[in-house]
Amino acid sequence: MNRHLILFATSCLSLLLVTLQPAAAVTVVPEGNRNAAQPGVPAASAKRTRELNTTYEAKYQKIYNLLKTDAKLRSKIVSVARTYGIDPVHIVGALVGEHTYNVDAYDRLQTYYVKAISYVQQGLNFDYQGETIGTFVRRPQFSSCAQFKDSLRLWTCREDVWEENFRGKSVGGKPFPNNRFSAVFFQPFYAGQSFGLGQLSPLIALQMTDMVNRYSGLPRLDADHAADVYKTIMDPDLTLPYMAATLKHSIDVYRRVADFDISNNPGLTATLYNTGGADSRARALADSNLARIANGEQPQLPEENYYGWLVNDKIDQLRALF
Repeated sequence: MNRHLILFATSCLSLLLVTLQPAAAVTVVPEGNRNAAQPGVPAASAKRTRELNTTYEAKYQKIYNLLKTDAKLRSKIVSVARTYGIDPVHIVGALVGEHTYNVDAYDRLQTYYVKAISYVQQGLNFDYQGETIGTFVRRPQFSSCAQFKDSLRLWTCREDVWEENFRGKSVGGKPFPNNRFSAVFFQPFYAGQSFGLGQLSPLIALQMTDMVNRYSGLPRLDADHAADVYKTIMDPDLTLPYMAATLKHSIDVYRRVADFDISNNPGLTATLYNTGGADSRARALADSNLARIANGEQPQLPEENYYGWLVNDKIDQLRALF
């Protein structure tokens, strides 16, 4: 065979082999904490706990006891986790973190149902100084978001537009607060408020509504019907699927974007449930690790925050519930 033909054939074979190589392997993040000691707890959490004349351990025991004594709640968690293909301990970890560091758990699940009904009866709206969210997102600054048909990308885009064009700025003679999108438009009682068993914000619920509709068959939420959104995040039967969807999305995006499988580490999913922004955090970690590899360094594993650290520290006790 002609030497040039042989070289060409060899080159083509090499190119084919490279093309057929699998994508970069996904690294399974092991169980447990990367930090030997718990990272610092925010001052706001410590202040709330002091004002309630309680301790983190007492609050942990309260939510743990609710989970331990309420077999129906555990059954609901298992069922929802199965639907979304995640370990139920991820949902439990998010519940434990929220009710240890942010709010006290109610003693009985029934209290959450009662609260859900009371919110529906209040006739709430999502607005800022009389401008409803439905009217606000029709401003021309949001036109680029119209390309997104799924709720997650649509509301994430709108949140990004808020940050870039409105937060802390005056637009058309109207000043806007230097605060988060969710705090300005989606929390009519007071900023920083989240609700229900899962302590979800209305904005997160709106982002996840398409996934929940697809997996659980629940009706899609509409920002122009605030009472329905509040009822959803207050009612345990409705909020658990939204918690599961949020946790599943974090697992999926870290695998897809950062090449890390965090499904065996509930402390990490709890951390992302606490901080939000799983997409941007996954991208930042991926970019950082590309730079580390280029410099001959080992990639950095994702790390838990104070909230996720507790979940991993208590993991044996939490797994024993199931």
